[in-house]
Amino acid sequence: MLAPGKEPFDSLDLMSTAQLPNGAGDYGISAVHDEHHGKYRQPVQILYFTHHSTKYYWNDMIQNFEFYIGLEDVKVSCMSIHSDHSSGLSKTLQDYRRLFFGENEIAVRVPSLFKLLIKEVLNPFYIFQLFSVILWSAEDYYYYATAIVFMSVISIATSLYTIKKQYVMLHDMVATHSVVRVSVCRGNKEIEQAMSTDLVPGDVIIIPANGMVMPCDAVLIHGTCIVNESMLTGESVPVTKTSLPSSGEDAAWTYSTEEHKRHTLFCGTHVIQTRFYAGELVEAVVVRTGFSTEKGQLVRSILHPKPTDFKLYRDAYLFLLCLVGVAGIGFIYTIVLSIMKKVPAKTIIIESLDIITITVPPALPAAMTAGIVYAQRRLKRVGIFCISPQRINMCGQLNLVCFDKTGTLTEDGLDLWGVQTVEDGSFSPPEADAAEDSLVNSAFVACMATCHSLTKIEGELSGDPLDLKMFSATGWILEEPTDEETTLHNPIMPTVVRPPNQSIPEANQNNPLTQNMELNQLPSCEIGIVRQFPFSSTLQRMSVVVRRLGEKHMDAYLKGAPEVVASLCKQHTVPQSFTETLETYTKQGFRVIALAHRQLESKLSWHKVQSLSRDLLETNMEFLGLIIMQNKIKEETAGVLRELRQANIRTLMVTGDNMLTAISVARDCGMIRAHERVIIAEAAPPKDFHPASITWHYTENPVQTKDNQSVEINLEEGVYARQEQSYHFAVTGRAFAVITEHFPQLLQKLALRATVFARMAPDQKTQLVEVLQSIDYTVGMCGDGANDCGALKRAHCGISLSELEASVASPFTSSTANISCVPNLIREGRAALITSFCVFKFMALYSIIQYLSVTLLYSILSNLGDFQFLFIDIAIILIIAFTMSLNPAWKELVWRRPPSSLISGPLLFSVLTQIITCLLFQVLAFLLVRQQSWYETWTPQSE
Repeated sequence: MLAPGKEPFDSLDLMSTAQLPNGAGDYGISAVHDEHHGKYRQPVQILYFTHHSTKYYWNDMIQNFEFYIGLEDVKVSCMSIHSDHSSGLSKTLQDYRRLFFGENEIAVRVPSLFKLLIKEVLNPFYIFQLFSVILWSAEDYYYYATAIVFMSVISIATSLYTIKKQYVMLHDMVATHSVVRVSVCRGNKEIEQAMSTDLVPGDVIIIPANGMVMPCDAVLIHGTCIVNESMLTGESVPVTKTSLPSSGEDAAWTYSTEEHKRHTLFCGTHVIQTRFYAGELVEAVVVRTGFSTEKGQLVRSILHPKPTDFKLYRDAYLFLLCLVGVAGIGFIYTIVLSIMKKVPAKTIIIESLDIITITVPPALPAAMTAGIVYAQRRLKRVGIFCISPQRINMCGQLNLVCFDKTGTLTEDGLDLWGVQTVEDGSFSPPEADAAEDSLVNSAFVACMATCHSLTKIEGELSGDPLDLKMFSATGWILEEPTDEETTLHNPIMPTVVRPPNQSIPEANQNNPLTQNMELNQLPSCEIGIVRQFPFSSTLQRMSVVVRRLGEKHMDAYLKGAPEVVASLCKQHTVPQSFTETLETYTKQGFRVIALAHRQLESKLSWHKVQSLSRDLLETNMEFLGLIIMQNKIKEETAGVLRELRQANIRTLMVTGDNMLTAISVARDCGMIRAHERVIIAEAAPPKDFHPASITWHYTENPVQTKDNQSVEINLEEGVYARQEQSYHFAVTGRAFAVITEHFPQLLQKLALRATVFARMAPDQKTQLVEVLQSIDYTVGMCGDGANDCGALKRAHCGISLSELEASVASPFTSSTANISCVPNLIREGRAALITSFCVFKFMALYSIIQYLSVTLLYSILSNLGDFQFLFIDIAIILIIAFTMSLNPAWKELVWRRPPSSLISGPLLFSVLTQIITCLLFQVLAFLLVRQQSWYETWTPQSE
């Protein structure tokens, strides 16, 4: 490739002493003029290759190939995105960058049937079958050859149809809204229409008010967006995206799509609507395009999955090599015997090659596949759908299953159990003041009504289920300004919440906040939400700035994890019993949310509020109290976990929720039994010349012990399940990250005895699966598709309880939204695995027995007749091989799992004893017949 520069973010004015800002200038692509010397700079040649939809470019500096992601490659700060990249690119600079990043499209090419035939279907087995058919045809053995051709054609056609259908489905899913027209800002402030395929990192696009499907990954620099990210996360709840900070400490950080997720619009997600103030356009800077986007990486992982490594398939090939070795001995024996008997050369060649087709059965692939096909049909009948049939056998070997908590072990929704407010520096009794008028008029309820990210879509409230439950409990009404109101009457008109004026909604008549109130007691006030800092999983909190109707000052409300909120409040406003009260609720399995309030200065204007940093706002708050939410365990959860434990299958919980809440749910559902103790492992990174450290403490005893306390951990495989356990480890995501980086030698030991992993990020869930696989666990993962995609793909057996697009990469999807699918899948996996072993042993024994028979007959220059071969191959072998796999799965999961290896003592002993027994009986019968008085030696008169 020829280009004016070596890297995509080089300035086109390469010979100029002054660097032009992003988007300035208009230069040719083929050559760059040097004004100082009056000559053209010749384009340079760049070497590259493409692998798995990614281009790798040669770098002379590092003497290696590298690939470009996007705007993150230049380590740009949030502030510089606003200052240097907000004006847009010139057309020439856009064309230059497209040389490196290519067209902005996620192209899933549907291969032709011929390519699929060559790539996917023609494996060594089918080639061997073709060889066998040609050989049999030369021997005039047309009957069995026709049967094998018939089976092979059906098998190949079925495979081609299935693979082609999957490619078409993936193509249709990706192609939907992938090419759209977008408004692009140019360096001279002009706006032009362009195709989304022309976009490159650095382009500035305008998000329309009525929304769009994002064609790239882009970071918001002006305005706010309500986005549905179900395509990537599986979560259908809309999320709010705000503009990237342009000032303060946050703006100095280097931009990263992972760290600044709440400011980034991801490719494939649906922007439902936008919010803007003072008539400003909602603008975003393109940071990634094509296969570098989040959606592109997901599609690439589906197109090019990591190969599954299963011992059965490795051993099957070794076993076949042994059969080939036996066939080789027979081949040599046949040639030597034929030469000694002076048999014609043509007969020697045909009979010698025939011994190979007898030893290695050509029908083996079809017979092995039959069990998986039958198991797949049985799974479909119980609502489990599979896109990777070969993994069904792996399910039979599962000895550990990881479960997400919310939506998997517990119900999706949360119920408001009660509230606990603060009075005179201490907690009031829970629910005691829930129906009092003083509470409804308080800052506590105002915080519940305003501190959320809810929005109205087609007249219906939409947003996080927790926010919906909290807001509906207040009985208040949310009103959003229309586009006409915002632009004509008041350019900064905010979203307003207010109590009902006339009646209490029927759905809220039993709420503790409204049940004993008279209609005339309802307060008549309106609160406008001026600014919103959306919830951040990293910060574990969200906040809003509001103004009450008729008041000059503004208020700030904060909602989040109790420990975080308490740390941001004035110490004297946090009750002394805070820790004990919080622990009481979390141990009972409740989800606890803390609220806080702060009155801002009266002279603070709207424009100052918009430039106010989050860190400055969320300080010196006043603690308001706690909201206690109840997350119920699904009815099927406890029974399924008990069944898995009885079957010697270890279970883990991997969740993003609070540690104590997760431990409580683990106890309630039986993952941790009543007599077993839990040790929480916490770790701190190095700080102020202090090295990283680990602390341990029992949940019943908050006194921590340093990491020099010895805990004996047995690394022997299977000890966990065979011995009675007296303790379990529980690890937070923060501790997991520290231990992974600073104490890697402890990671595997911890994974052997840990049962609860709380506050885990999505990538940490994937890391945990990899750690468990590294200590020889066959790992299953069960989640609802939200933030579990990576772990679902990486596990040996990923089961998604969500049927959304995010689950397209999960090998299994259950239409039943509870974990009862897990034992069903393991049972069918065991049935498929057992039948695979039985079929393999049966086919191997049949071929060896037939090999012995033919070898003995060759010694007297004889052979079986065509119809004898046909009867053996079809009537005896194929019928039994195919009907053997019809055996359904056993109704219970037993303690003992099927073997995982063909090369094992019991299995080899079984096969070898059968072979020896058959050999003895055949040789004995052969010799006895020859010794009979009526036996006459047969001398062939012709070939």
